[in-house]
This record gives sequence, C-alpha cells and structure tokens, in this order.
Amino acid sequence: ANETKRMRRVLSQFRFVLTPSNRTATLSAASSAAASSAAASSAAASFRRTRPTVIAMSAASQSSQSSQSSSPPKKMSKEEIAKMDAEWKKKLSKEQYNVTRKAATERSFTGQYWDEKRKGEYKCVCCGAKLFDSATKFDSGTGWPSFYKASGSVGEKSDTKFFMKRTEVVCGVCDAHLGHVFDDGPKPTGLRYCINSASLTFDAKE
Repeated sequence: ANETKRMRRVLSQFRFVLTPSNRTATLSAASSAAASSAAASSAAASFRRTRPTVIAMSAASQSSQSSQSSSPPKKMSKEEIAKMDAEWKKKLSKEQYNVTRKAATERSFTGQYWDEKRKGEYKCVCCGAKLFDSATKFDSGTGWPSFYKASGSVGEKSDTKFFMKRTEVVCGVCDAHLGHVFDDGPKPTGLRYCINSASLTFDAKE
C-alpha cells in the first residue's frame, strides 16, 4: 500500500509538469534562457571577430610611428634654403659659411677633422643631418677628411668649374657644399669622399 501511494505521488508530480499551463511556462522559460544564451554567444563571437582587427590596427599604427621616427630627414626646398641663409651667416664662422654656402675649399691639412681618429658620426654643420661614419674614414694623405662610403644624407652634383669635370658632394637635406667624390678610394667601394672639415661637426662615441 505504501509503495502504491509513493508511486501515485511520483505520477502526480509528472502530471503537474506535463499539464498544458506548466508546459507553456516551462517552454517560455526555456525559450528565454536560450535567447539569452544565443545573445551572449553572438556578443562573444562579435568580440572575437573585432578584437584581432583592433590589435592589427594598433600594430599598424605603432609600425607607422616607428617608420616615421626612423625615416631620413626631409630635403629642404630652395625657398627654405634661401630663408635660412641669413641665419647661417650668423651661426657659422666665415670659413664655414664660405665652404658650405659658397662652395669654397679649405686649405689641406688645416681642417679640424682631417686627422681625427676617434669613433663617432660626422654631421652637416648647417642642418645637423648625418653624413658619414668614422668606420668608413681612412687616411688618404690629402690633408682632408676622407671616407670610402657615405652613411647618411649625401647627394651629388656635376661640377664643371675650373675647366674640370668633377662630382660635387652636398648635404642631401640643406644642399650644403661638402667636397667632392673620386673613384680612387680603397675597397670595398673604390670611392674617396674628399670632404672639408669646415662643413662638418663630429659626435664622438668615446
């Protein structure tokens, strides 16, 4: 008898669950839960799709900033160079101005750096652009600083003054006259950049 009563209680519980009204409530609750779960899954999927894009954009931005910071100095226009002339006259010594802005040549064995042996970088006396590295400097015996390779913003021009055809070397940023380049230098380039000390500044590494 006790077993029969227990079975009836169990069956009545099942009938309660399966009555139409409770079935509707149960299905409604299940539907709401499923909808909430689907919304959460959709949001998570959207985040997964968006996050790599945001990271990629951030990486691209950092790469762009790094590229900009490491890019070479921009070449000055003729107008900008003309505007700077008065300032260079004040900033530079008479010899420095005549060499860099008027293409004069200092006397050999008189310049500050012809016998410089320290490690460092040689920069333009006018604008500060890097030009040469001490690792490429050699003793040419000419009395002028000599390099077998340019290491920065260095440009070239054809020079036909004094009934000679030579290749003039200028600063690639401000067009300052530096000297000339010849093809009688040492290996590995075979070039000799013959440069006026008056056109240079030197940043020693030691």
